[in-house]
This record gives sequence, structure tokens and C-alpha cells, in this order.
Amino acid sequence: MGKLFRKLVPAPQGAGTAGAVVGAERPGGLSTRIHDVLHSNATLGPLFVLVLAVVIFSVAADGFLEPANLSLIVQQVMVVGTLGIAQTLIILTAGIDLSVGAIMVLSSIVMAKLSADSGVPGLLALLIGFGVGTACGLVNGALVTRLRLPPFIVTLGTLNVFFALNLYYSKSETVRGVDMPDLLLWTGNTISLGDTKITYGSLIMLGLFAAFWWVLKNTAWGRHVYATGDDAEAARLAGVRTDRVLLSVYIVAGLICAVAAWMLIGRIASASPQAGINANLDSITAVVIGGTSLFGGRGLVVGTLFGALIVGVLRNGLTLAGTDVLWQDFAVGVLIIAAVAIDQWIRKVKA
Repeated sequence: MGKLFRKLVPAPQGAGTAGAVVGAERPGGLSTRIHDVLHSNATLGPLFVLVLAVVIFSVAADGFLEPANLSLIVQQVMVVGTLGIAQTLIILTAGIDLSVGAIMVLSSIVMAKLSADSGVPGLLALLIGFGVGTACGLVNGALVTRLRLPPFIVTLGTLNVFFALNLYYSKSETVRGVDMPDLLLWTGNTISLGDTKITYGSLIMLGLFAAFWWVLKNTAWGRHVYATGDDAEAARLAGVRTDRVLLSVYIVAGLICAVAAWMLIGRIASASPQAGINANLDSITAVVIGGTSLFGGRGLVVGTLFGALIVGVLRNGLTLAGTDVLWQDFAVGVLIIAAVAIDQWIRKVKA
């Protein structure tokens, strides 16, 4: 029962199985000490990579540290970072969601067309869009928990379903920002902070990261999310209603995707049915690089913020340095492989 209880109340950073080796003999050495530090502090690795990247590009790329450029990086990761929160919640439960981008685009199209074509007030259109995203998450969660289908297969299918509905409803036409009420474009507005400007959408993203960091760390729901991802059967035997936890995670993720849709409209000042084509993979990239384990039960949502910023800094710095987009994609791919390899190494616990 002691081991089972530790699964239900993991370390704040979602360290997973760290408690299973208390008192065990461990070989000494620098490698072991680094392993233990990273095992108990999942975000230290991504934070170190982020700081290192900033230092390198501040020297190698002219204008990188200019306030306007740093603000641009935050704006560029605003949408992907928000989707990354939704993806983090699902990956913490040992699942994955390939449909987050499709949910976001469908929600943005519903918001835009209701307001531009049907004359629905901006606030009501926004709330209906949030409802659409939440409903999409509910569909994903119901298929996973009721039909016992693998999350990968479910969301691969709903990715195509939601994208087809998006093209059908939009008729493959972009809705211009000038045809929408100001509320839907509000997330793209900026405020001055010292010598730089930051969008309201970026502030919302940072607020969401702070909120879900607190929820996952300090609430029973957060502990149950970690427990379900770490060992669903053990959590169920200890009284956690794992199906209800999983369903709630997918519903919350759908709502977050709808919030990202609002940010997307503000970011591009329009609603395009073709926007966010790579958002699914970009969100997974941010989560993996941020130190959240694809096996579930380990990671911090703030790590996803670091992961999104790492990708943003890398692409921005390489662009300023004159590097071809092809090699930017190559560098991101190497980062993903390295992040997964490090996660596999960290999960190994020597007796």
C-alpha cells in the first residue's frame, strides 16, 4: 500500500518512480548524480537548453536580444504554447492527441463565420467557439474511455473528422479580420512593457501556464492525472476513478484548444481553414522537449513553456543567422530525438 500511495501522491514535478529506489545502493559518479538531479527535477534540462540557446544566439545573431525580437519570439510561440498545455495534460495520462490543431482551427472558423456571416455578437460567437472545442474534447475522451480505443488511433481519426468539418463549414474560404468584431481580434492587440510590446494573447498564454502549474501541483485532480498516467490500474485499485479523470482531461484539453483558436485569430488577423497545419506536431514537440515523458506520469507543464520557447528561440536565432529553413527543421528534429533519448535514460533506475 505504501508504494501505491506514492503513486497517488507523486513528487510535484511528476518524478514517477523515484520513490521506488529509496535506500537502494547506487553506483557513484558524475553520471549518476546528473541522473538523480534530472530524475527529480524534470524541467532543469529544458531550462538549461533554453538559457544556452539564448546565450549562443545573443552572440551569433545580430539583434537577437533586441526587445522587439524577444517580443516576436513570445508572439510566435503563443498559439503552440497554449496547445502545448492541452497536449501536456493528455501526455501526462500516457495518451497523445493528434487532433489538437484540428480542434483549434475548427473552433476558430466557427467563431469567425458566426460573427461575420450570421451577425452573432462577438462574445456569443466566442463562447460558442469555446463550446465547440469542449465538445470535440468530449468526443475524444468518450471514445477513449467508453470504447477503450487507443488515444493515438482515436485522435488520428478525429483529426480527419474535425478537419473535414472545418473545410465543409468554411467552404475552404478565409474569413477576414475586418469582417469580425473587435473582441475576436483582441488577443492580437499589444500593450507596452518598457521598450517592448507584448500581445494580450501572450499574457493569456502565460496566465494559463501559471494556472495549470498550480492546479496540477496543488489539487486532487492534478495528483490523479499523474497517478493515472503513472499506473492506471494501481490508481483504479486505490479508488481513483480513472475513466472520469481521463474524460475530464480530454474535455479540458478541448477547451484549451478553443482558447488557442481565439489567439490564432488575433495572431493572423483572420480565420483560415488552412491555418495551424503543423500545430499538432509542434505541440508534441514542445511537450517532449520540455521534459514531459511520453510514457505518462512524469513532467511539469512549465517544462512545455520552456520547450515551446526553445523551438521559438532556435528558429528565430537561426533565421537571424541566415540559416536555411531546411536546417532549422533538421535542428528541431535532432532536439526531439535527443529529448526522447534523455527521457529514456532518466527513467532508468538502477537497483
